[in-house]
Amino acid sequence: MGTMSAATERAPCGLPRIGLGTAVQGPRPDPVRRAVLRAMQLGYRHFDTAAHYATEGPIGEAAAEAVRTGVVASRGELFVTSKVWCADAHPDRVLPALRRTLSNLQMEYVDLYMVHWPVTMKAGRFTGPFTPEDMEPFDMRGVWEAMEECHRLGLARAIGVCNFSCRKLEALLSFATVPPAVNQVEINPVWQQGKLREFCTGEGIQLCAYSPLGAKGTHWGSDSVMDSGVLHEIARSKGKTVAQVCLRWVYEQGDCLVVKSFDEARVKENLDIVGWELTEERQRISKIPQRKINQGRRYITEHGQYKSLEELWDGEI
Repeated sequence: MGTMSAATERAPCGLPRIGLGTAVQGPRPDPVRRAVLRAMQLGYRHFDTAAHYATEGPIGEAAAEAVRTGVVASRGELFVTSKVWCADAHPDRVLPALRRTLSNLQMEYVDLYMVHWPVTMKAGRFTGPFTPEDMEPFDMRGVWEAMEECHRLGLARAIGVCNFSCRKLEALLSFATVPPAVNQVEINPVWQQGKLREFCTGEGIQLCAYSPLGAKGTHWGSDSVMDSGVLHEIARSKGKTVAQVCLRWVYEQGDCLVVKSFDEARVKENLDIVGWELTEERQRISKIPQRKINQGRRYITEHGQYKSLEELWDGEI
């Protein structure tokens, strides 16, 4: 199997199994555009962005350039996902937010549009630091009905959520006309999400992993994945990198994954997760102590909807 199949293989919902993440710290448009275009040349077809990342514009430019220069035959070859930010998670703001996203991307539709967090902030609060006064109650039903309208209009080919617990998904499924196709959450060997995966599999919801390498180097990330002694030993025994072992482990769970790197060697390396497998190593990985890295602490406030991490994650932490 060549590396191309890892980027082009799709989950049942149509989401390519591996995508390029673009949640970069302080993005500068041109490096993002160049990195996305290079990833397209290397075979990536799934590109993950969000209004909050401020990378929609350069992704759209890279996509237009890729079509113009024949890297891809058409926009239809690409799978572009974006997310509605908390400040637009109001029933009357979701559709206008998606129209802005489409304008940024210079596209007529996104393949997947997701609710970024089960959190609502005051309208217009896009950049931190966020304060307790910014938090407002999350109208899950109203926001989801607006997402369904985006889908009905054909502006989002599929709709989904991010950072939803089993309990929040149960609440959503109790009234959704169009169920979420995807739940994008943190998944890595240090936060394996067994319970959530079982629930989502039973409901036909595709899990997509963000931070499959633990987001080392970000303001909220951790070294605990990339510095794991167990993962280093497995990588040595397999002749692979720690990153490849992590990504292969996520892939073997049946999850899709988005991995963020603009370094060309790493972008290539991250595709090399097919044609080999973990065997007895899975047992060792299953025993790694579990700790959620991206806890969403900034959404916890005495005055808001979530007064504790237990409430935000419904005890699934």
